[in-house]
Amino acid sequence: MYQKVLAASVLAVLTAAPAFAAVSGATLFKQHCAFCHPDGGNIMNKNKTLHKKDLNRDGIKDWKGVVAKMRNPGPGMTRYDAKAITDPQAKAIGEYVIKTFK
Repeated sequence: MYQKVLAASVLAVLTAAPAFAAVSGATLFKQHCAFCHPDGGNIMNKNKTLHKKDLNRDGIKDWKGVVAKMRNPGPGMTRYDAKAITDPQAKAIGEYVIKTFK
């Protein structure tokens, strides 16, 4: 009897696993960033877009640079600490930005 209950419990957890899957960088970007950065732009400062040329000009070359800017932004940008956006979520956003806005 115990084995049947255990097997059923394991099956239930495995079946529900997709519900616990990580949220994509694209989804997180839409939730936290897209309002001010639609299509990788910048509604506050047209010279500070998320496009590669602007990121590179500002010394941001990879997802780590994007996350650093999220954690300690300049004037006009919301600061996203690890309570607001976890480190894995921030990494997903950073990777999405680098991959998407060329």
